[in-house]
Amino acid sequence: MENAYKKRIVITGGAGFIGSHMVRKMVQSYPNYLIINVDKLTYAGNLANLQDIELAPNYIFEKIDICDKEGLVSVFDRHKITDVIHLAAESHVDRSIEGPMEFVMTNVVGTVNLLEAAKQAWGNEDGHVFHNVSTDEVYGSLEADGFFTETTPYDPRSPYSASKASSDHFVNAYFHTYGLPIKISNCSNNYGSHHFPEKLIPLMINNILNELPLPVYGAGLNIRDWLWVEDHVSAIDIIFHSGRIGESYNIGGLNEWTNIDLVHYLCELMDQKLGRANGSSKQLITYVKDRAGHDQRYAIDASKIENELNWKPSITFEEGLSKTIDWYLENKSWVEKITSGAYQDYYKQQYEKR
Repeated sequence: MENAYKKRIVITGGAGFIGSHMVRKMVQSYPNYLIINVDKLTYAGNLANLQDIELAPNYIFEKIDICDKEGLVSVFDRHKITDVIHLAAESHVDRSIEGPMEFVMTNVVGTVNLLEAAKQAWGNEDGHVFHNVSTDEVYGSLEADGFFTETTPYDPRSPYSASKASSDHFVNAYFHTYGLPIKISNCSNNYGSHHFPEKLIPLMINNILNELPLPVYGAGLNIRDWLWVEDHVSAIDIIFHSGRIGESYNIGGLNEWTNIDLVHYLCELMDQKLGRANGSSKQLITYVKDRAGHDQRYAIDASKIENELNWKPSITFEEGLSKTIDWYLENKSWVEKITSGAYQDYYKQQYEKR
């Protein structure tokens, strides 16, 4: 039966934030593709993110850690995998500062295991794609001017970004050394539904909702470019199908906000949606000690994907943020379930003790 599918694609990290959106898009958009979701279900991986498509005939879940090389080889062999979209990663900078080794294992060793499995399965056959999904943080930090382009030298500043830079380098090395058909995309900060509430936007939404302090690092003047997750997965889809082999593509939201301006705007929107007095949520803002090595500014030049592949963001940041807040307000039980247990301990360590 599996041989009836045009492609049989492994999506790693498919139970996570970006990964679940990617899996959903591919399952729904390409019924002639078999989508195999490979995820080890860490704290940020949640199969509840995919309840709406878990019974789809072209969807399979495999609980596997990408550090398990034999497990990956088995998946490639059993499902005759034709392509990979690699999203599995430890992704939180603060966690990487607390414990870098987990990031080295998943983001570096795990990526090489996946590359090896693909090389072993595909040999020199044509028609395959190994798409590595990466971050703009590999480029380091910008001053007030300039943008990251695909030719910006890598200059990672945190254990997280160093591990992702290493992953990208290995992916490129397998292209140049073995001819593996790779593509790389580097995205700016994502936001949207199903986002584990340790990252800035879902953390603030959840804390405003529960009238908890809103922890802002330093003076809140760090600048980030924000990309709606639905736009990100549409860009990955386009690069996967139409991007050039051996190329990298930057994906950005084409907007920049300081963290404190973003939090203020979130407070305004939340006050409106919750029927609270204007300005009440702002009272919850609490400045905490800055993150070690906190990059000042990220900003992406996405002209390559715009010009070559005709992609651009579909909605404004203001529209996307409003949709995101609405989702969290309509899915409070999702947040309550995943913020219980181990996350509570981590939350205390990360923010309440500063």
